[in-house]
Amino acid sequence: MTPQSSFARYNVRMHDPSRLQSIWESPEGSGKVSYIDQTLLPHKRVVRRLKCFEDALEAIILMRVRGAPLIGVTAAFGMALAAQDCGSRFFDRRFKKHARQMLQTRPTAVNLRAAVDYQLNALTDIARPRQTRRVLLRSARQFMNQEIRYSERIGRFGAAVLKRLYRKKRKKLNILTHCNAGILACVKWGTATAPIYRAAMEGVPLHVWVDETRPRNQGASLTAWEMKECGIEHTVIADNAGAHLMQRGEVDLVITGADRVTANGDAANKIGTLLKAIAAREYKVPFWVAFPTTTIDRTIRDGVREIPIEERPQDEVTHIRGRSGKHILSVQLTPDKTRAANPAFDVTPGRLITGYITEQGAVDASKFRAIH
Repeated sequence: MTPQSSFARYNVRMHDPSRLQSIWESPEGSGKVSYIDQTLLPHKRVVRRLKCFEDALEAIILMRVRGAPLIGVTAAFGMALAAQDCGSRFFDRRFKKHARQMLQTRPTAVNLRAAVDYQLNALTDIARPRQTRRVLLRSARQFMNQEIRYSERIGRFGAAVLKRLYRKKRKKLNILTHCNAGILACVKWGTATAPIYRAAMEGVPLHVWVDETRPRNQGASLTAWEMKECGIEHTVIADNAGAHLMQRGEVDLVITGADRVTANGDAANKIGTLLKAIAAREYKVPFWVAFPTTTIDRTIRDGVREIPIEERPQDEVTHIRGRSGKHILSVQLTPDKTRAANPAFDVTPGRLITGYITEQGAVDASKFRAIH
């Protein structure tokens, strides 16, 4: 039986993932940029508009948009919107001030700086100040379309990895994810999810273990929402359950995204990723990291010592958001006046990673330098 014929009976309800998009310009060329507010998913699907530079700042800081590639795209459009606030007098000084503000929003994801630099470089193509907003909007659109192309290619290369594993095991694959490195973290397709969507479309039967990803629960709320929307079989698990499932042979592969990858292959991702990598090494489960090459920071070699780790507000740990009936509530978990630490990311050393998937290909960890 071919994988395709097996898949036809396995998952006839799968929906086309390409129909979903996290941020868009409507209509193209209008400068009217909309995005899905991720803080309200999965209970409400609310679309907001970026009308000015401050809207972009707020969207990133409040994590209405999140995920390294999407942060970058939002920043690119934000810098285009900043141009309309700068005026013609002292434009360079004011624009660079906005750039510094943007860079301070989320320090760990390198895509943010890549987007700001992309827009600063676009200024060199501007002959007259009046052209600034139009040129920067066009540049932001190019940056967004580049991320979409990267995600599509990551999906193709990653699907080949999953198909090889399926041919070896000849059974439905159980894949574990952490956080959300999907459509909602990018623009379309995602990074860690792109291989899953593409492999499923090409006939690989699979099931996804979705880590809840405390404290903001991006897995339970966002990845699970994506899997449901796309018709992918999935099960949400507590973060602490991953090693247990690996020990029992119920995980065939772990795949995560990354917010910054160093020159030697260390990968910063959502807090809790390191524990999955350690468990995967112990139980000989392949651990793959998927990201566009814009996420590679070639200026850093030692990720543990050099990557800045964002510390987020305590209330993300002390409180939890959820739905009760028709209402979305925030509920306190801890005793009054209890302090909480909230590092948003950890760093997985390259020695714990099996391989990397980028828009340039999928390679074993030993060949990482070949893709950058």
